[in-house]
Amino acid sequence: MVWLQNYDPLNNVILSTVLAGLPVVVLLGALGLFHVQAHRAALLGLITGLIVAIFAFGMPGAMAGKAVGLGLASGLFPIGWIVLNIIFLHRLTTLNGSFKVLQSSISGITEDRRLQLLLVAFSFGAFFEGAAGFGTPVAVTGAILIGLGFSPLAASGLALIANTAPVAYGALGAPIIGLSSVTGLDINLLSAMIGRQLPLFSLLVPFWLIWAFAGFRGMLQIWPAILVAGTSFAIPQFLVSNLHGPWLVDVIAALVSMGCLTLFLKVWQPREMWTSTALHKQHDESQVSAEEQAAEQAAAGGPRISVPQAWLPWIILTVFVFTWGIPQFKNFVDHLWAWNFAIPGLDKLVQRVPPVVLKPTLEPAVFKFNVLSMAGTGILFSAIVGGLIMGYSVGQLVKEYWNTLKLVRFSLLTICAMFSIGFLTRYAGLDSTLGLAFAHTGVLYPLFGTMLGWLGVALTGSDTSSNVLFGGLQKTTAEQIGLSPILMAAANSSGGVMGKMIDAQSIVVASTATKWFGHEGDILRFVFFHSVALAVLVGLLVTLQAYVAPFTHMVVH
Repeated sequence: MVWLQNYDPLNNVILSTVLAGLPVVVLLGALGLFHVQAHRAALLGLITGLIVAIFAFGMPGAMAGKAVGLGLASGLFPIGWIVLNIIFLHRLTTLNGSFKVLQSSISGITEDRRLQLLLVAFSFGAFFEGAAGFGTPVAVTGAILIGLGFSPLAASGLALIANTAPVAYGALGAPIIGLSSVTGLDINLLSAMIGRQLPLFSLLVPFWLIWAFAGFRGMLQIWPAILVAGTSFAIPQFLVSNLHGPWLVDVIAALVSMGCLTLFLKVWQPREMWTSTALHKQHDESQVSAEEQAAEQAAAGGPRISVPQAWLPWIILTVFVFTWGIPQFKNFVDHLWAWNFAIPGLDKLVQRVPPVVLKPTLEPAVFKFNVLSMAGTGILFSAIVGGLIMGYSVGQLVKEYWNTLKLVRFSLLTICAMFSIGFLTRYAGLDSTLGLAFAHTGVLYPLFGTMLGWLGVALTGSDTSSNVLFGGLQKTTAEQIGLSPILMAAANSSGGVMGKMIDAQSIVVASTATKWFGHEGDILRFVFFHSVALAVLVGLLVTLQAYVAPFTHMVVH
């Protein structure tokens, strides 16, 4: 029997909205204010969500339970699968000493920690966002920053801040492809509009990143390098998004940025080298785990490894990740084997209704176990190939994989619980209730509509999911109040990228990559201001586009 979502079950918009937001408030409050461990905070948020969904919003208990189960499975695949395998690769490179050599080679480009941060977290991270997305860039760059000597808090928080401006074009344009599919809007128009919003932030975020790390004075000392990194990313991002489409925006922009910054650092270095990895004027007692330090010390006495040998596992990773991101390759391996399991009792039995959607729509509930085409599988294969080249036997690889699984077991549990909250709020209609509250802001809607995208990513952990969730609402609301639907649909994605740094799944990925287990609340507190401030700035830009300089009327070729 079909269950219809009810977006105002209490017949009071304010009270219904407050109730809808309660699971997220409990989750973030437990993490950020009460220092509750992440898996326990997620469990509290999930229990709260179940109570609200069943007893306030009237969702049948069996449906709610199945939504939670689907969230658990979807959290493990693909996000948990990425985390497990990237940590496995990082562990292999640490144990044989090649990661230490890689650290030294990056230091050879520049000893300045600010410039290393630009190169690794911003430029290199953007490449992995463009090729794979879904947690890969934070996992990779967080692990590398730890290897370079950054503290776990710095490595986690700064990797999250850096992984913002590229997100809308991540995974070869997946968020925009999803946005186009749910709104019916032209994919090239959406790509172009987002490409007129985010390049400004691609220029701003590198400055913001270094300011967050080294303070304002430390940022000013390397402004030429920051300008090179940001400009060489922003210009290709604008051109490719407007003249080609969303598919290769990040990959091309990141490669240009890495190349330009590396070449620039051959002819320019700051007068004063910044060798400290401590956060400027921040209380930071985080330390690299004793296990990690012991592994590095043990590896230091091993066989001599050359710089090309040290980089080879990461080059292999890059090739595999990029290959796995190509749509044609995904389709090929999905045809070999993929299992789509429609959840009985939930699939197409929950109906979303106007004004959230244009017409009553049955929600699919299908667990897509396309494990062969998942980015995590590409990472696993790259780790196996890299491990064999590094000299590991098959038995050693199996042993270290088991050790890695034990290491990240609580993080995987947390990620699954976080996804369960997101899926429950989606199927129960709690997210739509929150979205409708934003839609009632009238002339301020360009700002609040942008913040709705931010909220969507904070809830779901994915710009793609946020676009699928709120894209239709953005289009409908924009048409009702006389704004461009292209502008507001794009704003959902552009605003969403700033929510990426506070979504619970990304924070758990960061804490896992940096081996700083149990400190997710510290990471959340560090990045929260940056996330809100940057999202508001995106909202103000969209407001200017809507009322002062309507770029929506520009012709797109």
